[in-house]
Amino acid sequence: QVQLVESGGGLVQPGGSLRLSCAASGTTPRFTAMGWYRQAPGKERELVAVATSGGTTNYAESVKGRFTISRDSAKNTVYLQMNSLKPEDTAVYYCRMLHAIGGYWGQGTQVTVSQ
Repeated sequence: QVQLVESGGGLVQPGGSLRLSCAASGTTPRFTAMGWYRQAPGKERELVAVATSGGTTNYAESVKGRFTISRDSAKNTVYLQMNSLKPEDTAVYYCRMLHAIGGYWGQGTQVTVSQ
């Protein structure tokens, strides 16, 4: 069984930074893509950033220039460096890892940007 364990969320002031991590454990397949989604209260879950095994990265327009996704395929770990955080970045952040025939979700980690 594969589990994704996230860490790094918390409370931060506007303009601050956080780094999220997500590590896969268990008998892991080869992951073709690793990414981060977020869901704010009353809103649908949205894609934040994704990194493919081929080295491509894509970001939501709202986070471009502020967030950076990276992955360590050898460690089955994906990171999200979040800088210049804004109150509208407040959400539960979920990691997602995809393989050839499916994918896995993390349990979510809360990020709150507030004074």
